[in-house]
Amino acid sequence: MAKRKISSYDMLQEDIRALKIPKIEVWRNKYSDRDYIVKIETGEFTCICPKTGLPDFAQIKIEYIPDKYCLELKSFKLYLVSFRNIGIFHEHVTNRILDDLVGACDPRYMKIEMEYNLRGGIKTRTQSEYKRKGRGKR
Repeated sequence: MAKRKISSYDMLQEDIRALKIPKIEVWRNKYSDRDYIVKIETGEFTCICPKTGLPDFAQIKIEYIPDKYCLELKSFKLYLVSFRNIGIFHEHVTNRILDDLVGACDPRYMKIEMEYNLRGGIKTRTQSEYKRKGRGKR
């Protein structure tokens, strides 16, 4: 088996799960007795490429089925803005946002899709989803 060549990207994201980011507020769902879908979209997401230091721009689409809590949108917007000066890979930011949102509102189901603007002729789309154990997709 060939040994993997060390990349200049190695070690750039070692502490991504421990990164300090503002908390997302929630509010109590008065219709937690039924499944319904909440969709949130924004085209204003920015972060920094950890390799080049150049900005990355993305559209975010979030779809979730709330349980006891729903996401408060103003705190979510402030949360997203905090990524503006953070060097983070596209794949990591999608999963980090999913982890933070699930941790905040404990939904029955959640999916996040991020579509980044072209960079060097390459378009990146990332997607991650969470399904509460014991539940189907919908």
